[in-house]
Amino acid sequence: MPKDDSRERRRRRLLVLALLALCALVLSYSIVAQRRAQSDLRANNDVEQPIAAQMRTLRSLAPDVRALKTKQLALQIRHLPVSMNKVPLANSLASLSTEGDLGHDTLQEVASTLAESLLQQPQPATFNGPGPAYIELAQLVRYEHVRVTLDDPQFSAALSRLASDDASRQKADFTLTDLQGKTWTLSELHGKVALVNFWATWCPPCRSEMPDLGALYQRFKSQGLVVLAISDEDAVTVKPFVEHFKIAFPVLLDSGDKVNERFKIAGIPKTFIYGRDGTLVAQAIDMRTSSQFEAMLAQAGLH
Repeated sequence: MPKDDSRERRRRRLLVLALLALCALVLSYSIVAQRRAQSDLRANNDVEQPIAAQMRTLRSLAPDVRALKTKQLALQIRHLPVSMNKVPLANSLASLSTEGDLGHDTLQEVASTLAESLLQQPQPATFNGPGPAYIELAQLVRYEHVRVTLDDPQFSAALSRLASDDASRQKADFTLTDLQGKTWTLSELHGKVALVNFWATWCPPCRSEMPDLGALYQRFKSQGLVVLAISDEDAVTVKPFVEHFKIAFPVLLDSGDKVNERFKIAGIPKTFIYGRDGTLVAQAIDMRTSSQFEAMLAQAGLH
């Protein structure tokens, strides 16, 4: 046998063995990396899960305790490592933070956390525009008057959409019938202060603010306040609720969600206050307290 053939076989055998060793090394590294990633994920979840659990209890806390806890959770989320859950946690906290009056400082911390999370991990756009977290942040900036820095096209688009929605609400009109069969048309309430509230019986924040709306209606109706509560549910569902809670102001039914669509309602409760000249003077993106409603009505001249 020629020596050259023997050397060539040995060379090929060594090459195969080297390739097998390399494959084994790569496979070993992959397994170690996968286990490390799984370990990191478990570690992150060990931190994230208690935060999520505390967020689920926020609605049960007294307002002052809730404000403090919300601020603490915002800071905890901000200091989390970047993960798939960080933006959703920050977004969920932002959504909860606008229920009631938690104070401007708390809302600022929540908004800063959401902005920083989006900066670290930008979210994909949806089929019809900016992602939900960008819309949530834009609402905090536009309606709760917090300040954030986020150079992102989706955030800019979200702010533009809110401005466009407000322009539509200024022009929006409706004619709906209440539970007693009376017809109400928004544009015919000139000379009155109209508070338009979108709500539903299944919505806890909506139910929470109903007594305050009722008390304010009794207080200011002699000064021209008209409260119109709009639900997209049917009369069979709404009427027992209204009777049980003794709601005195008109409750209107928006079957088919036509008015909800006209007012760009993406979540409830939502409240819009129109002055005596029909101008949209104030709005709330979530549940309000009695004092917050009073401040909104003051912008329409009711004191």
